[in-house]
Amino acid sequence: MAIGWNFRYAALGSFLLTSMAMGQDNLLDEAKSLFSPVPKDPPALEGNPATAEKVELGKMLYFEPRLSEAQNISCNTCHQIGRGGADGRPTSIGFNWQRGGRNAPTVLNSVFNTTQFWDGRAIDLTEQAGGPIANPIEMGSTPEHAVDQLKGIPGYVEAFRKAFPDETDPLDYENIGKAIAVFEATLTTPNAPFDRYLEGDEKALTVEEKKGLGLFIDNGCTSCHNGVNVGGGMYAPFGLVEKPGWGFLPPDDEGRKQVTGEIDDQYVFKVPSLRNVELTAPYFHSGRAWNLEEVVAVMGTTQLGTRLAADEVSNIVAFLRTLSGDQPQVTYPILPPSVATTPRPAP
Repeated sequence: MAIGWNFRYAALGSFLLTSMAMGQDNLLDEAKSLFSPVPKDPPALEGNPATAEKVELGKMLYFEPRLSEAQNISCNTCHQIGRGGADGRPTSIGFNWQRGGRNAPTVLNSVFNTTQFWDGRAIDLTEQAGGPIANPIEMGSTPEHAVDQLKGIPGYVEAFRKAFPDETDPLDYENIGKAIAVFEATLTTPNAPFDRYLEGDEKALTVEEKKGLGLFIDNGCTSCHNGVNVGGGMYAPFGLVEKPGWGFLPPDDEGRKQVTGEIDDQYVFKVPSLRNVELTAPYFHSGRAWNLEEVVAVMGTTQLGTRLAADEVSNIVAFLRTLSGDQPQVTYPILPPSVATTPRPAP
């Protein structure tokens, strides 16, 4: 209770109302110290300024299946904008029906992540955008073939010229990544109920949702899930206190250790963003959990060493659902047509 209240002269009803208001104020102040709302306007990318022409080109490339070797997979195949930026599969299907090794993370709000991919192997969106195109399991192409493919489509030659007007030969692999990156940077989801709460509207969250927020903070979830993206800003071992079992943590995927070679990075992964998390099942890098109640319970035991009660899990899940914001409204682009000399898909 607040120090300095004169309890002897306060009526019981007034005391209860005042203490409830104080609790709400304290919770909001604490939340503001840990989180930030998603900005209404997309952020600028350092060294990669956005223009209308570059964003439009990036959108075309994001939906362009001809960037894949078989010309049947685009960025949107695994990161579907209409499905929370993910694809609803434990692991994605790639070139020649191969299965990827990890669950596809959401592309929405990915601009706010410190690094990209579960193991942080891409430093920014530009590097991330080029990764799947040249991955033999994902899109199955090569940087050289991707460039040749687009140069064989006259509409893209012109689109790159407009998007990168100061370059003599603008259609190269780096600019493919830059264009996709500036489009992906527009895929943000502001105005979630939690954002409105952070901006001072205490009625934006229900009593149950505020209880969940309080539990989320008090149990230490915010030691990893904080900031504008409620995650995405650090790495952490999966199984910090107690290993979750090989069903959730496949032993052959050693996480960031596969990037750094350091034993301390074994089973360490980038902490995922929880923005729009209700839209992105299944969960974890292995895609082995299908509902948020299971996820919250597993995270309580593995990361916090806490066995949460059923009502605590329910309240935290109610809070997590307040992280869904306004979804991007993207008009599907009309892609430039192939011509007689355009490279053909792999058989």
